[in-house]
Amino acid sequence: MPAKPVDPAEMRAAVQAVLPWLRGEADQPARPLLAAAVRLSLRTLEQIAPGRSVEVRVPPFAAVQCVEGPRHTRGTPPNVIETDPRTWLELAVGSLAWAEAVDGGRVTASGTRADLSHLLPVVRF
Repeated sequence: MPAKPVDPAEMRAAVQAVLPWLRGEADQPARPLLAAAVRLSLRTLEQIAPGRSVEVRVPPFAAVQCVEGPRHTRGTPPNVIETDPRTWLELAVGSLAWAEAVDGGRVTASGTRADLSHLLPVVRF
């Protein structure tokens, strides 16, 4: 069963609530606010790029499978992207470039399809 579509206004509000932190203007937001921003922005990515060939992990909050291609069904997927919540959100809003995040070791990306540069940002302010 497909996930319920993300309400764009809900996602924008969740991400907007953490923008001061991303800009270095505030302390880290409360865990529920941070979790909502990560989960809703990842689900938005999942909607933008439906598929199951890439798994994007942002522990401890969420992981989604996206991007068309060979479907992964068992074990560790061949295309995996993992990062921390702050880095994911910076990528999601476009304040951090994909190449910069990968080159700086803030994102681990393995597999031939593990490149989200053409899909980012998922939200613009």
